[in-house]
Amino acid sequence: MAKRKQPEDKAASDNESDSERSLVDVDFEFFDPNPDIDFLALKRLITQLFQADAQLLPVHDLADLILAQPLVGSTVKCDGRESDPFAFLTALNLHVHRERPSIKALIAYLLEKSSADPTLHSKLQTLLGPNSQTHVGFVFSERLLNMPVQIMPHMYRMLADEIQWALDDNEPYDFKHLILISRIYRLTAEEAAELQASAPRTKRQKQSEPPQGAGVYPFHPEDDIIRRFATHTLDYAFTHAQPREADSFGLDTGGRMMLIPANRLRDIGAALAEAFPQPS
Repeated sequence: MAKRKQPEDKAASDNESDSERSLVDVDFEFFDPNPDIDFLALKRLITQLFQADAQLLPVHDLADLILAQPLVGSTVKCDGRESDPFAFLTALNLHVHRERPSIKALIAYLLEKSSADPTLHSKLQTLLGPNSQTHVGFVFSERLLNMPVQIMPHMYRMLADEIQWALDDNEPYDFKHLILISRIYRLTAEEAAELQASAPRTKRQKQSEPPQGAGVYPFHPEDDIIRRFATHTLDYAFTHAQPREADSFGLDTGGRMMLIPANRLRDIGAALAEAFPQPS
């Protein structure tokens, strides 16, 4: 069912040239995950999230699990319920589903990647080990890159509400911790300078300024806000990333793992709303 409409920016400023008036009115609608429509699109978004490492996970089983809990989580569409989602946000209970092939593979992936940080690795071994009774939620969050970040505050608020409603109905969503995987890219000083030089300067692009120098950057700007609530953050290389040469084309990408106390979920939604207000 549709949850809410959110209008995107309206007409371009009168001060912008015709060439800059490339955005049109779009209404973004929020829906419950729909198993009859969303399966293939969710598989594509999950694959986008894990990049080359998606081959390590039964992506189809993850999509099935997400679609099996339609009352927790949201998708964002532009052309009604029957269209493909351009974004989704949900949380799966790693304890409840620990015998599913996809969750076994996901837990193994988390433990393998966290081994670069002994403190985080030890924490995850305790939380996700076979004898643990702790309920940990894995937050799936991914969207197409041209989707505006302003959809994210509402999605996080809805997720916090839906988890609370599920708890009120005695559903197994009493998470103590949340784990979130997102994507990053690494830039050399030369690459950052090239992006600075090529970045267009319009009023609409002030919210996504190009990187200022060499370093590690998130693909999605909300990740810099979310990491403030994390007790542990780890940037890691993809297992199946293609080797890069000095003159390689494209970005040097990787993953970011964040461990977050579950009771901060609503605070994340509030912080995102403050950082990324709706366009006036």
